[in-house]
Amino acid sequence: MNSLAEPAAAVEQFDCPTCSVPAGSTCRTRGGKVAPKYHTPRFMLVPQLRAELEVRIPASRGPGHAWERGPAIEATAPKAQVKPTRVGYARCSTAAQELQSQLDALQEAGCEPVFSEKISTRIKDRPEFVKALAYAQNIKKAVPHQRVILTVHEMKRLGRGAAELLTIAETLRADDIQLELLTGPLQGVYDPSGHGAALFAFFAGMAESEREYIREKSLGGQVSARERGRHGGRPKVIDDDQIAYARTLRASGVPVPQIAGKLFISSGKNKGENPSVATVYRVLADADTEESA
Repeated sequence: MNSLAEPAAAVEQFDCPTCSVPAGSTCRTRGGKVAPKYHTPRFMLVPQLRAELEVRIPASRGPGHAWERGPAIEATAPKAQVKPTRVGYARCSTAAQELQSQLDALQEAGCEPVFSEKISTRIKDRPEFVKALAYAQNIKKAVPHQRVILTVHEMKRLGRGAAELLTIAETLRADDIQLELLTGPLQGVYDPSGHGAALFAFFAGMAESEREYIREKSLGGQVSARERGRHGGRPKVIDDDQIAYARTLRASGVPVPQIAGKLFISSGKNKGENPSVATVYRVLADADTEESA
């Protein structure tokens, strides 16, 4: 059997991009011992091992023992694949939204692997996106000349805020990773270090403008509703007449706990019951603030 059929022997045909050990040697830890497994950017240089999560170092190599340089061999130069490496990422905001169509589109585009999650873009930490980006970065680090593409179904699956999009664009540019959009008006593959940088900045600005438009429209609707006598938020626990009565009692020196016993909740599931002392303190303070204003 050819020794290259053994994962360890195949990996050791290459220098390690992480710990800088030469071909013929095992990977080593920062403490100078033989590592328990080969570093990811190194075994990714072997095409048949790229789908593996880890490749263990054989017991005969002495994991955990003091590292010694192995026999010198001529390192195999990594070759870029003709076919680009596409790393897919799919996302929808809620459990009720459908994710399978994105997964199907990414698979049809030749993405391997595909990372997916159901999580809102408003949540700062998206673990599966972090994994997808890290995987693409590892491939590029292991094989610098390999064309690596981060593929998403459409731009909004990647992010919405201008700051977030521009941060992602800068990360892709720094690592020389391209971005692919499968649908939408900007469908295609873009290189953030080329014309894609301007496109990313423009689209991020458009996303921010859209969010600002939605915000202004919402505020405008609230103003219009107030002009028609409709006010948002929860209904008052104590109506205006009872608040005036409570202020009169307080001015007469009646303690707030006793005032609470003389008032009644005007609406809601606790209608007819006495409000809490804390509620009376709050409504009195709000009334004083409004009067001062």
